[in-house]
Amino acid sequence: MICLTGIYSRAIMHLSPLICRACLLSQPTAHVATVMLRHCMICFGVILLVVHGAVAAEPVTFEKHVRPILKVRCLHCHGESGEREGELDLRLVRLMLKGGDSGPAIDPGHAAKSLLVERIKAGEMPPGDKKLPPGEIVVIERWIAKGAKTARPEPDSLDTGPLLSEEERSFWAFQPGRKPKVPKAPKGSGAHTPIDAFVVASLADQHLALSAEADRHTLVRRAYFDLLGLPPTPEEVDEFVEDSTADSYERLIDRLLARPEYGERWGRHWLDVAGYADSNGYTAVDTVRAYAYKYRDYVVQAFNDDMPLNEFIREQLAGDELIGYPKKAMTPAELQKLIATGFLRMAPDGTAAADVDQNVARNAVISDTIKIVSASLLGMTVGCAECHDHKYDPISQADYYRLRAVFEPALDWKNWKPPAGRQVSLASDADRKLTAELNAQAAEVDKRRTTLTNELIEKTFQEELAKLPEELRAPIDEAFHIAVAKRTPAQKKLINENPSVNVSAGSLYLYDRPREKLVRDAQAKRAALAKQLPKAEDQAAAKEELAKLDAEIEHLQSEVATAQIKKLTEEAAAIRAKRPTEDFVHALYETPGKVPTTYVFHRGDCLQPRQAVEPGEPAIFEIHGTGPQPAKPAKIPSTGRRLALAQRLTDGMHPLVGRVLANRIWLHHFGRGLVATPSDFGILGERPTHPELLDWLAADLVEHGWRLKRLHKLIMTSAVYRQSSARTDALDEADPENRWLARANVRRAEAEVIRDSILAVSGKLNAKRFGAPVPVTPDEVGQVVIGVDTRDAAGRPSGKAVTLGDDVFRRSIYVQVRRSLPLGMLEAFDAPAMSSACNCEARSVSTVAPQSLILMNSDFLLEQASFLAERLEQQAPSNLKSQISLAWRLAFAREPEAAEIDAALAFLKEQIAGFTAEAKGSKPAPDKRKPATLALANLCQALLSSNEFLYVD
Repeated sequence: MICLTGIYSRAIMHLSPLICRACLLSQPTAHVATVMLRHCMICFGVILLVVHGAVAAEPVTFEKHVRPILKVRCLHCHGESGEREGELDLRLVRLMLKGGDSGPAIDPGHAAKSLLVERIKAGEMPPGDKKLPPGEIVVIERWIAKGAKTARPEPDSLDTGPLLSEEERSFWAFQPGRKPKVPKAPKGSGAHTPIDAFVVASLADQHLALSAEADRHTLVRRAYFDLLGLPPTPEEVDEFVEDSTADSYERLIDRLLARPEYGERWGRHWLDVAGYADSNGYTAVDTVRAYAYKYRDYVVQAFNDDMPLNEFIREQLAGDELIGYPKKAMTPAELQKLIATGFLRMAPDGTAAADVDQNVARNAVISDTIKIVSASLLGMTVGCAECHDHKYDPISQADYYRLRAVFEPALDWKNWKPPAGRQVSLASDADRKLTAELNAQAAEVDKRRTTLTNELIEKTFQEELAKLPEELRAPIDEAFHIAVAKRTPAQKKLINENPSVNVSAGSLYLYDRPREKLVRDAQAKRAALAKQLPKAEDQAAAKEELAKLDAEIEHLQSEVATAQIKKLTEEAAAIRAKRPTEDFVHALYETPGKVPTTYVFHRGDCLQPRQAVEPGEPAIFEIHGTGPQPAKPAKIPSTGRRLALAQRLTDGMHPLVGRVLANRIWLHHFGRGLVATPSDFGILGERPTHPELLDWLAADLVEHGWRLKRLHKLIMTSAVYRQSSARTDALDEADPENRWLARANVRRAEAEVIRDSILAVSGKLNAKRFGAPVPVTPDEVGQVVIGVDTRDAAGRPSGKAVTLGDDVFRRSIYVQVRRSLPLGMLEAFDAPAMSSACNCEARSVSTVAPQSLILMNSDFLLEQASFLAERLEQQAPSNLKSQISLAWRLAFAREPEAAEIDAALAFLKEQIAGFTAEAKGSKPAPDKRKPATLALANLCQALLSSNEFLYVD
């Protein structure tokens, strides 16, 4: 019990579901709306009684019960950030006794006479609409009435730094990492790994036990989806089910971890928390990040290579500093480290737009980048301290700006580089030299074309001039050769009255028309002669005539001005086409020699800088003797700040990083983390259900070289992971949320997994890896689909449709993440909305109508169901039972039951009869496929839309 807020949240979490369930079940459905308010008030009253009872069960102290309330409600005006409204400081009890302009704030032993209570009850404090809840007022009154006690002697003085109470210092998430002793599991418990031992011990406390192991069909499907995000093929299922050797399951895990699809699956998890997007967002224009995909490819490859997570973190935070960038030449390995810093370039960035407030936009990029770093690695809501001290967690505003100072040399808001200005060219010196040479050659051709154009204009002008009366020639000649802007009104009139002499580069084609006709006539005459050549009596004369015509055509063509100019234009374009394609990297780096000073912004306003701060972590992470920031590495041109932070975070002693990473890994295997709030390990976050297991996993990860694949195998070979998901009334009553892990969780597949699985089952999945993303575009009804966006600036379709071929069937991780255009299929199934956030800390799982509509009506699913039907007909021709069996094995990794076969056969026969009748009707059938194929496609659509396909057991 850390603070009243924590008591409330836990009481509500544990009691309200039970109370509300009882309330609703006891009322007629028609009266639910009427009774909900009354019963909710009853529930709240019960919760308040529980809360107050919990507080009354122990002495109420300032540090444990009252200070957390004041920190949230009052200290931002009365003590923190230099604020002293009315000269009243509420940070310490002795300062409250001293009081401010109105006198002492409290009168120990007399709550009703205390000015603090009077102002709170009168609604005068805190100012504004947010008043103290009655339960919090009761706690303050009880504390004062009992003598306003403190848990320990207060400090004699307060410095300018944050005041960290013993309660805050002792909070579980801020304690140094440790590796607890593995408890001894009793015989017959089913435990055979350390993970099992911890879970079994917790289950015993709840009078629960592990469930039986899942069957082998369930296990193989679960493993494939967890590690690859794809269903197993029937052959892969058979291989595992028929393998009776003792280590068959362990070897299955090894095979899956070695496959390239593993990196695509687990790379997607990291891209969520990194906020990966292929566009900048922030404004409606949402410009594309053409080279962001290289960071995505880096992440996928890093997971496949089993890169130690400490190296993975260091490269993303400070890859440029690791290689000493900037530098002229980079090895492939160094280039990958630079690409890794794309992690710090994922925040929305609208600073290239002309119509944004640059101060706001630039600082938003920095703020969002800090949020991404803190959410992914620290599991803390550090961003809440940007404007004032964190109301719940021990993170001061100065702490926030110390962390900002780590990144500000690379994200200097006063010397800002927009997105395009931060792209690093990968052109070599040889490439640049060749490009310069080819540009010079093309420029020479351009010069010849300009000279020729001017000559042809002059020639054509003189030809046209000669056609005019002699008395007009001299004045028109003079007017023509004067720049248009300098012509007199009389000269302009003269040219306008004789338009035939107004020759320009854009009008030369008009004078070419007679010449072009002569060319066409000569070519037609030659074609006729060539056709008669075999029949000619005098072959030599005929060939001589052909040669004369060829010469005439060549001469006539040389007289066509536009043809001559076109030839030189094509020559210049051909030269430029030989230039090496310039490639770029989307990266973060510092400009050597430019180190900005970081200031604390008053209330987060960049135009109100206050005191300067040095780079560092929040003070709460430095209280356990983990040592100072590592020194800057020698001989690097940058400040080394991010590298120092990366080394500190990955030194194995940081209290949060190991726990946060281990918890995320657990979350993706079980659907729920040991800490259910994966990006909030703070006061408002949930407490770990198995704290010792979490500490053991974090320590084990570090001890074994931060290797993720090893941890996967450790988790997946545990009895806890291999349990059946079967539910019982007794288990649901004892643990409805399965917090204690007495069974496996049935989980809805993520959006990308659903789409990729549909493609895999239909046989259309394109396994092509890496490279530029597959583009997305709105279709004619506004649904975002895969395709090239051909809209003009006004949003209207323009140009012809561009065919993408089999790229439309690539895995979803390679589909463009356009913030303003989320792919409809993925959006419906809860893919993270990067348009409204800078990253995704944890995915939600919803069940909403658009999901059913997508499965029923989308062109994608209808097409894939047809492909699956064709696959079934090809692999099991002319045998409905075989086709049904294969469909079940592809979709569900099991054989259908007899009742399912009978139901499917009946469905197919009914559908075939319907389609046959439709084909014989007066109206032509809308589809030319055979009735059997159409019926099978409908069955396939039903299977691909079923819960068994969408959920992983």
